[in-house]
Amino acid sequence: MAFTTLISAAQLRDLLQGGQPCMVFDCSFDLAAPEAGAQQYAAAHIPGAVYANLDADLSAKHGVPGAGGTIVAHEADRPASGGRHPLPGRETFALWLSNVGFSNAMQAVVYDRNGTNFCGRLWWMLKWAGHAGVAVLDGGLQAWQAAGGAVSSAQEPSRFQTRFALHAPLVRLVTAGEVLARLGQPGQTLVDARARPRYRGEVEPLDPVAGHIPGALNRPFSENFDASGHFKPAPQLRAEFEQLLAGRAPSSVVHQCGSGVSALPNLLAMELAGLGATGLFAGSWSEWCSDPARPVERG
Repeated sequence: MAFTTLISAAQLRDLLQGGQPCMVFDCSFDLAAPEAGAQQYAAAHIPGAVYANLDADLSAKHGVPGAGGTIVAHEADRPASGGRHPLPGRETFALWLSNVGFSNAMQAVVYDRNGTNFCGRLWWMLKWAGHAGVAVLDGGLQAWQAAGGAVSSAQEPSRFQTRFALHAPLVRLVTAGEVLARLGQPGQTLVDARARPRYRGEVEPLDPVAGHIPGALNRPFSENFDASGHFKPAPQLRAEFEQLLAGRAPSSVVHQCGSGVSALPNLLAMELAGLGATGLFAGSWSEWCSDPARPVERG
């Protein structure tokens, strides 16, 4: 059985013991100290886990995208979004998966130790690559350790390179142009996952402009979790999102945040709640506010 949304610590233990082809990814990261995630991984990770660095592995290199007249050496290298953490092209991502030894036959399990703030990126990207069998470890590394799971500080051996094949995306990527074209229309409901002071434009620690996309609703991503760091029960998530949407169609939702990373707990929570598939504006506020012609709302 493939796990496609969440996996518990107990289920992961059984999966690893059962011999099913599986790869675990540690996505720990710290926006304020980008080197900290790799250091945390080196100090303690689930045995066998591969480290996935948000900047180096799950984002395109800045300055390469062909913006401002820059010529991209290979079309496959062109980022798929803008913003502070631009998505790499699907072909580039598939090459990284192949290099770390991940194959289409494997179950992927992703986790972090940062309140499930970063591992959702890899969960979504694998779906974007057409791979259904990927799940987030509910509660992260803390839940694994609380359940008695072992951790390791050993350097993991390299794996044989595979040939990961891309398939049709299982998720919907929305561009800044599409968001702008549909702004204010009933067929699009933007949900901003940033903390409320950032959404209102009272503070802005990361981007040059404060505020939010006009009409966007606000649901901080942290509201999807209980006090233990696990996702809230599906009925509770459904009730909370239905209250937020206030009659708007769940299928109209496009998730965003600052750079397209912390929006993903909201996207996953809506799927857990049985509200169906929703879109991701991966460039998010950091891409939106980079063009002064795009409107900004505060308050």
